[in-house]
Amino acid sequence: MIQRKEYLELLDQWKDEKVIKVITGIRRSGKSTLLAEYREQIQAEGVSKEQIISINFEDLAYEDLLDYKKLYQYITERIGELRPVYIFLDEVQKVNQFEKVVDSLYIKEGVDVYITGSNAFLLSGELATLLSGRYVEINMLPLSFREYMDAAGGKNPDRTFSDYLGFGGFPFVAMLGKDTNKVHTYLEGIYNTILIKDIEEREMRKSDDPNKRKINDVSLLKNISRFLAGSVGSPISVKKIAGFITSTGRKVSQSTVADYVEALVEPYIFCEVSPINISGKQLLKNVSKYYISDLGIRNLILPKQMYDLGFSLENVIFFELKRRGYEVWVGKLGELEIDFVVRKDGIYEYYQVTANLTEQTTFDREIAPLQKVRDNYPKTILTLDRFSQGNYNGVQVVNVVDWLLGQAI
Repeated sequence: MIQRKEYLELLDQWKDEKVIKVITGIRRSGKSTLLAEYREQIQAEGVSKEQIISINFEDLAYEDLLDYKKLYQYITERIGELRPVYIFLDEVQKVNQFEKVVDSLYIKEGVDVYITGSNAFLLSGELATLLSGRYVEINMLPLSFREYMDAAGGKNPDRTFSDYLGFGGFPFVAMLGKDTNKVHTYLEGIYNTILIKDIEEREMRKSDDPNKRKINDVSLLKNISRFLAGSVGSPISVKKIAGFITSTGRKVSQSTVADYVEALVEPYIFCEVSPINISGKQLLKNVSKYYISDLGIRNLILPKQMYDLGFSLENVIFFELKRRGYEVWVGKLGELEIDFVVRKDGIYEYYQVTANLTEQTTFDREIAPLQKVRDNYPKTILTLDRFSQGNYNGVQVVNVVDWLLGQAI
């Protein structure tokens, strides 16, 4: 079992607070394991087994509780007068109208509720309305590189990072070692399950929404997914995606493409990032970048000739910034672009990402946008290159691997 210490600490910070703890994230990122670890932790701290009610809705043993009324009755009978009580509902989106149960439990004194789900739709619609301001979301990502190093038993950071770029960060993948066939089979199972099972559940929950088209063409969904994976790090629009699909011989409307892209973002396969005007800090519309939650899946679905090291690095850095609690945007400064503009606690930072800086033209291209930013916030270029590290008139050049491991100066 790989212990996810940072997420455990977050749960501990919110323990007994009057908010619903909502753990979201892509399938197999470790949400169920996290809840199991946390239950062990609070029991070690003195919480009895009788004070814990735990239900995993992927377990057939709880199939009868997929009816929200039966679920509520089951929980309330076990709560009785016992306080405090800790309730864990894993993959709760499988329960139709689960939000009614969660809301009813929320208003009870001494009841601490934790729920998980593999779809962002969990926090939309009626649940968001009922619990507005009364829940905290903890978005769980696959393993960081530091976690991967520990799990895989890596001794050489640079070599282990190469494995991380190829295999991705799902916890079980780190335990499989370098058996490419097993990793491929495992990732293919996750990917197909998300495309079929998770999106089917999404459709069931949105079936009453007349404004949503049904996502029933798996071939189109896979084509759009492949396009997004191949466009990691590049600004794209719905119009551009529709144009690409049409060029392959299938006519598709922009509104249909928008629905299918949304269907890929909601189960956390992809994350959309908006551009921001650096001068005025205003969001720009119509064009976004998309990053894939796991590079192992990207390498699974992409033809090898579409693979690009620089964009893979950018993908890793984006999610690491998210892990570290930053708000993240793509920076625009006239015709120039900065890969990431981030903010935390009111402080901005700027990041460029490139595989290599040894060529003078590459160095000049990457540093130019940062030098044009007229403020004193930190500016960093992250690179695999270990020869160009240093400070260049306020722009810090840092090795990516060192930065990911927290060893950068």
